[in-house]
Amino acid sequence: MFGRLFGRDAGGAESHPYALPVPRRGKHGVYTLRALGDTRVLALVEAADAGDWEEVKAALAPFDLGRDHHVLGQVADMDGVQDWIGRAVEEDKEHRATALLISGTRHIMWGWEARTAARAADVTREQWRVFHERLHIAEEQLLEAAELRPDWVTPWRRLLTSGRGMSLGTAVNETRLDAALRRDPLDLETHLEWVSQLQPRWGGEPGQAMAFARDALARTPQGHRLGCVIAMAHIEEWVESDRGDCLVDPAVQAELRDAADHSILHPAYPRPLGWQHDFHMFAMALSLAGEQHTARRVFQALDGAYASWPWTYFAEPEKEFTRRHRRA
Repeated sequence: MFGRLFGRDAGGAESHPYALPVPRRGKHGVYTLRALGDTRVLALVEAADAGDWEEVKAALAPFDLGRDHHVLGQVADMDGVQDWIGRAVEEDKEHRATALLISGTRHIMWGWEARTAARAADVTREQWRVFHERLHIAEEQLLEAAELRPDWVTPWRRLLTSGRGMSLGTAVNETRLDAALRRDPLDLETHLEWVSQLQPRWGGEPGQAMAFARDALARTPQGHRLGCVIAMAHIEEWVESDRGDCLVDPAVQAELRDAADHSILHPAYPRPLGWQHDFHMFAMALSLAGEQHTARRVFQALDGAYASWPWTYFAEPEKEFTRRHRRA
């Protein structure tokens, strides 16, 4: 089981040395993936939850926060981090860039919590005020982090998110995209941000995001996780569409099947830390498209491990995942 969950092949290689035990499963064998299924990430999450900056730094030692989007997200997504990270920014000069990166990323997520997922017309004036106030802090902190550590890609990826939220315009966001891709031309999370940016609800034109995703896939080596950009581009098209069955099309099914075989289902795919998130993008896209054979392979690899993204596009994300997992 651990071999399937944590990246070892099915041929009997030992389980990942840092694999968390699978918790008790709920109905239909589903359970919530915690801390990326990794004991080291769990130690980081627990230190952040306790507000212990020294322990956070110690737990970060195995990771490169300037490139590891998943690990950064695990810390920044925690409510309460904003209450203590500011002290680290001001007091720890040696690790100021790391503290700025965490704080800036947290302020983006905290800002969206204030805005909520409501349509723009339904967001109150006070919600908009708090949203922009938090994103403004995020912008300042992430730009400083990027200046202190010019090799890091994660600040630029997060600046794409804040730039979209603050409506900074195409020129600014394209500059940030270029900055991220100069640091890592195949960075999946940067590409996913741009797929979102190109959606009509953010001012893009129909077809732009898909063209961008297809161009990225054409440059992607076999077994690279960047192939997930195709899955997410189709999910975004489904979000934009008025038709719930808009992906049920032989051409879409074939494209998703080929992209999965090129990336996450290819023997060269390494199943890095957080690989389950890659599989969830394909699980949702393939399921929406009705490509049952490949969807079954993806759901079987997940083995019931639930992560909320991108299922949060549904009103009841975990229930939707469970239903489609059971069908597969």
